[in-house]
Amino acid sequence: MLRFIFNLLFPPECLICKVRVTAHGTLCLSCWQSVRFITEPMCGCCGLPFDYEMGNAATGGNSNLCAECLHTRPLYGRARAAFCYDENSRRLITRFKYSDQTQLAKIYGQWLTRAGGELLAQTDIIVPVPLHYFRFVARRFNQSSLLAWEISKNTGIKHLPCAIKRTRHTKQQTGLSKSQRAVNVKNAFSIRPRYAAQIKGRNILLVDDVITTGSTIKQCVKALLKAGATQVNVLTLARAGR
Repeated sequence: MLRFIFNLLFPPECLICKVRVTAHGTLCLSCWQSVRFITEPMCGCCGLPFDYEMGNAATGGNSNLCAECLHTRPLYGRARAAFCYDENSRRLITRFKYSDQTQLAKIYGQWLTRAGGELLAQTDIIVPVPLHYFRFVARRFNQSSLLAWEISKNTGIKHLPCAIKRTRHTKQQTGLSKSQRAVNVKNAFSIRPRYAAQIKGRNILLVDDVITTGSTIKQCVKALLKAGATQVNVLTLARAGR
């Protein structure tokens, strides 16, 4: 009865286009088909989706690695994302990140838990990408930390929301080129000393909302490895194509 009354007062809407749907936290059929959720086949390292299954003959035996990872392996072990970041899915991120729709963290946390199943099986500690203090005060929440917290609740894996610190206030990455992004966040992260012992010798899962060029992720991974993490994997809600 309470659920019925709640749905009368707050009718369930599609997370993207806001048309009426049958349940809260879902997409209408049209929007569901427009969002490209990432499944196999994909690069076994960076998680970039392939258009078709790659055979061993085409890649010299490394059938699950993209050309870029074959050329230069990233600092992280593996990266996975729930869906591709494009025009169709962007509103899923912006509603959560810029419109105070923090209740979406619970829904997105479930998507992330499914997308990162293979990584979570090897994870000791979950760590989110941090916001600088000034940006945190302006936004009032860290979207990456909310996602990490939901994954922690779903799995029981320990969550350290403040392990990584932004050591300086950087420009917004939006609108910057790949090289500008790399310079903008270079050496902008460090591990808080009181968490160093918990990081050392552990498998860490780094959580963020979106991977675009990977510059922020790279600097956070460097800080975690420098602190003695055995391995760092990455799980994000969305990832942009190259």
